[in-house]
Amino acid sequence: MSQLFGTDGVRGIANEKITVELAIELAQAGAAVLGFENSNGARPKAVVARDPRISSEFITAAVSAGLASSGVDVYDAGVMPTPAAAYLVDDINADFGVMISASHNPAPDNGIKFLARGGDKLTDAQEARIEAQLSQPPLRPIGAEVGRVRRFSDAEDRYVIHLLKSLPNRLDGLKVVIDAAHGAGSAVAPQVFADAGAEVALIGADPDGLNINQNYGSTHMENLQAAVLEHGADLGIALDGDADRFLAVDHSGTVVDGDQIMAIMALALKEQGKLKDDTLVVTVMSNLGLKLAMQAHGVNVVETKVGDRYVLEAMHQKDYSLGGEQSGHIIFSEWATTGDGILTGLHLAARLKETKKTLAEMSEVMTRLPQVLINVKDVDKDGVGKNGIVAEAVAKVETQLGETGRVLLRPSGTEPVVRVMVEAADKDTAESQAQLLASVVSENLSL
Repeated sequence: MSQLFGTDGVRGIANEKITVELAIELAQAGAAVLGFENSNGARPKAVVARDPRISSEFITAAVSAGLASSGVDVYDAGVMPTPAAAYLVDDINADFGVMISASHNPAPDNGIKFLARGGDKLTDAQEARIEAQLSQPPLRPIGAEVGRVRRFSDAEDRYVIHLLKSLPNRLDGLKVVIDAAHGAGSAVAPQVFADAGAEVALIGADPDGLNINQNYGSTHMENLQAAVLEHGADLGIALDGDADRFLAVDHSGTVVDGDQIMAIMALALKEQGKLKDDTLVVTVMSNLGLKLAMQAHGVNVVETKVGDRYVLEAMHQKDYSLGGEQSGHIIFSEWATTGDGILTGLHLAARLKETKKTLAEMSEVMTRLPQVLINVKDVDKDGVGKNGIVAEAVAKVETQLGETGRVLLRPSGTEPVVRVMVEAADKDTAESQAQLLASVVSENLSL
């Protein structure tokens, strides 16, 4: 993994880490690597999109300038979800794309995310080549070889049509509340649900550049829970700032997380004969209850490291059709190359309409085991897999929990922190065992 790129592009505080200068330089490096390495002399084209946070405007301008100055034609899609940008790259056969967003982070943050040809996330090797290219002179075409920047005028229409084509049935008669997190899905999400026949109530859809993710969206579910009850809705849909993740609320106001959504959709696809190899791809953070439920219904579960990019890698390897994270990044490979909150919400709503069941009833397919997560700070995270005392304590807890519990110790990727996660049949057991292991880690790995 390169140093500049994190798990999801380059991210930081706008005008502090994500500066105009960095945006231009990254765009120029990205143009050289993604635009011209395999261009065979043709003029490359790139899709650029952004979320509505205030800094996305100047960063988008800088990225577009860097690309055009390198000889890349830029198709500016404006404010669009990350999965829309990914779809559009593939739809117009662009060489690559750039999404300006910090997803669920607060407004002062921002990020620059590249998308490869086809709308896929970059590999580690591609990111490393872009970072290496930063030390090389940028491309400097002149005259007619300079790129053009044009408005991608039908970008939203293309994406909406794509989403509607994916639906197995219409949503007439369903009442849906959408919380758009004052983010990139604020305009397109209500449009596509209405076009599909649903009655839509909308909250968190007044972006002003500063309020993205503020008290709304998938990281703040309270307003959506209240709105579902107020409107007597069948379903609540919570997006995040760039609309690549989705959590749900059932008619009673209860939150339905990504694991439960994946369980519902895995069984739906299996029933339709569309779940490749009867396999679901999840991360190690998914609840043990999901794995037990899938086993009971004849669905295999493949586990990956935390991060939707690793889920995608596993899905690509064997062409699996469904995967995702507990946080709500859910990927339908038939229709998307990345997590798509609006697409997932549409398909969950379609399943409600098809089965004539409530979301609460469908969620009963799995029982979430109590899960406790403790962050142990100021410890040697690299020693978590080497310390004998820690290993002995983990083994002892795992024996006590048996098949109805699970232990996971995971080092942070960026901080001196070890994340201790314990699942058990009851909350008190999960809490006590997590506290015990956190104490062992703190005592034996302290810096």
